[in-house]
Amino acid sequence: MSQRISDFDASLLMTFDTLLKEPNVTRAAARLNISQSALSARLNRLRHLLNDPLFIPSVSGRGMTPTPHAVALQPELTRLLERFEDFVNTAHLFDPATSKRVFRIAATDNPAAILAPDLIPLIKAHAPEVRIAFTLPDKSKIAGLLEQGEIDLFVGAAEDGSNELISSTLFEEKFMTAQRRGHPRGMRELTLDEFCALDHMLISTSGGHFTGMIDNALAETGRERRVSVSVQSYAMAPLVLASTDCICTLPLRFLQRFTDTLDLFEPPVALSPFSINLFWHPRMRADPAHSWLRKMVMSASRPAKS
Repeated sequence: MSQRISDFDASLLMTFDTLLKEPNVTRAAARLNISQSALSARLNRLRHLLNDPLFIPSVSGRGMTPTPHAVALQPELTRLLERFEDFVNTAHLFDPATSKRVFRIAATDNPAAILAPDLIPLIKAHAPEVRIAFTLPDKSKIAGLLEQGEIDLFVGAAEDGSNELISSTLFEEKFMTAQRRGHPRGMRELTLDEFCALDHMLISTSGGHFTGMIDNALAETGRERRVSVSVQSYAMAPLVLASTDCICTLPLRFLQRFTDTLDLFEPPVALSPFSINLFWHPRMRADPAHSWLRKMVMSASRPAKS
């Protein structure tokens, strides 16, 4: 296996990637700044190493067509080149203004919806070539993924972390109840009776459920509400609320972005505030790029000054 790996080099991978994007020997060679004969030599090596023709002449007589095996390899090749670029970039002093590093942040829908709208423009202002990927976390594997560098940061509740990770509180959050502007109930304070009588929308991140934390809090007082709409994404919430008479109880920092179409009220049921934490692996403590990313996230999580 080690011998097969040693047969590959960066130039072969770059050639394969360029041919997938530009399946024409002349143009691909120009993009790589090499001769056509040098490109053909690299392609022959790739065909031998991967045991596949990879590219065959197009039926039109112009250019080449990738084989099914070449197409199947493309996603993993793209990922491999991104990781290689990360490796090269981390070998140099980190400069946000010129870096093309890819950062991956694992966060569930709730904290991602709160954090991303402030974080992304902040990062783009300081590091225009940096790329950010928000992914849904596998909480059972989060510590290992952070240790292996598969993700850079995890944003979640305190109980979602583990002892081997470093954590810092990003913000404390409370819940508010939202309704559309011009809702027929008016602007009076929500009573518990009215809260239970109205139609509710619930965000079920696992999909399809009609009960949650608020229903548990109501049950402790012997009450229940009527959840008539269940959606899986926070992004749908303001759209549905603005076009129906449903109400919905969500984190304040998320709802504040939509006060042009929504009115907010204190929910008439006791709901504990919650904290959102930032987690990372100790091995990244001194990495300059990672330290910069953490500072960006911390800055974006601070409440906006009024």
